Amino acid sequence: MLQASTRAVLIAPIIAAGVFLAGCGTASPPAPGTGNPATPRPAALAPAAGPGEAVAAGSPVGRDLIAADPAGLPAGSLFRNPANGRDEVIIDNIDRTALLIGDSQSEPEASWPRRALTGLGYEVFFCGKGGTGFVASNGTTGNYVDALQRGDWHLPYGFPPLVVIEGGGNDAKQGAADREIVANAESLITTLKQRYPGAKLAMVGTLAKGAGNGGGRRTEVDALLGKVAAAHRIPFVGVGDWLTRYGLEASLADKVHMNDDGHRALGTLLGSRLAALGLGPG
Repeated sequence: MLQASTRAVLIAPIIAAGVFLAGCGTASPPAPGTGNPATPRPAALAPAAGPGEAVAAGSPVGRDLIAADPAGLPAGSLFRNPANGRDEVIIDNIDRTALLIGDSQSEPEASWPRRALTGLGYEVFFCGKGGTGFVASNGTTGNYVDALQRGDWHLPYGFPPLVVIEGGGNDAKQGAADREIVANAESLITTLKQRYPGAKLAMVGTLAKGAGNGGGRRTEVDALLGKVAAAHRIPFVGVGDWLTRYGLEASLADKVHMNDDGHRALGTLLGSRLAALGLGPG
């Protein structure tokens, strides 16, 4: 809970966090010996979050907030965007960055969606968390729409040239209904189009084995997301049968996630599809 003096600061039209936060999912606490935790010295905290990771919920936003020009803030700082009132992350090279929103398929630094994007020449900024999806939450991090609205993770400040949404597996696992998935996917698409006008937007579906090979609900969700993307005229890469189509079942680390070889193979496949859709840099 922010102190009253801190809450008063939050009304400033342009403010930035005077602290740096590490990683998606956890926030770095003040170092021992920094005095009153309500007013820590920024230098005593962990280094700035590196490019490629979203700032987590629970971060000490509101502590030692300062008026700032975003152009002068170091990467990893939170900046309150006066255009939308949201805290967003300052990153380097925004014009070469692909924003990736996803679940545990995308979360690892060497994941197949990240490999695909870096292979095309992008730097990747990831927003999301394992166990989440268009409807699914993991108990601490909300679904994609809720997580964005309440600040479980933060979008990058500026205008990335490409935004990619990946997911659906946890929606299938948690039994989300078609209408719920469609409604939340459309809400997320609308929000991202408003926030990043001019950015290319693409969707990647739900990795599975295919309808004839036990893909089940995962394959159904993949097809459903393809229909949503088509309705919004968004490029879509359906991956609902890729495990069997490309003989990658032997490269699974568990029932739904890839091992290193699988991530590498799928990254190459996805990268080639994205390139064919004209989604490379420039």
